[in-house]
Amino acid sequence: MLFTAETLLAIILFCSAFIIFLGIAKYVFLEKKTEFDQAAFAFLNSFISDDLTHFMLFFTYLGNFGSLLTANVLLTSYFLFIRKHRWYSIKIPAVALGSVIIMSLLKIWFNRSRPLIPLLEPARGLSFPSGHAMSSVTFFGLIIYFIARRPWSLLLRAVLIGLLVCLIILIGLSRVYLRVHYASDVLAGFCAGIIWLIISLWLLRRIELYTSRELNPVVKQH
Repeated sequence: MLFTAETLLAIILFCSAFIIFLGIAKYVFLEKKTEFDQAAFAFLNSFISDDLTHFMLFFTYLGNFGSLLTANVLLTSYFLFIRKHRWYSIKIPAVALGSVIIMSLLKIWFNRSRPLIPLLEPARGLSFPSGHAMSSVTFFGLIIYFIARRPWSLLLRAVLIGLLVCLIILIGLSRVYLRVHYASDVLAGFCAGIIWLIISLWLLRRIELYTSRELNPVVKQH
């Protein structure tokens, strides 16, 4: 039943993210509409303040390439050298590397320029989808996957997962607040991250089963 529920949830998330991503791409690139993005900027403009800007800068920093690269290396090292959990230490860099490659290809394919009205400094590179949004979903989403499979209390898992979901949302929101991404970029990044996370975990699971390697840690739990 657990496997069935987990698989059903993955299918629902995958299909929903795929449909939403296509809908956003159609809205932005085929219909060339900007009302949603402009409304998001106008809504957030009413909340701009120095304190909130520093708050958003903190979360945008958590989602940048350097921070997530460091976090991926530390988490991989933890599972590889401390927990002796080899398959987890393989999944983390595989998911992260694939996310960067796919994100870069999507940015080149859609070739959308950044907003021309950054709140502070302009960001470099292309805009669609948001790299911060996609990378935060793949990294923190992978941690959510690990937490969901732990034999902890339901309350503890729910609290931790809720906090990580809020963190992902705040990272994406910070990009729109700072006006270095459109809201549609962020939503598309979230969707692309969900799609890639589910695909990569499925592929790695198939490889794991094929090679008959066990997922349980080598070192016993104490």
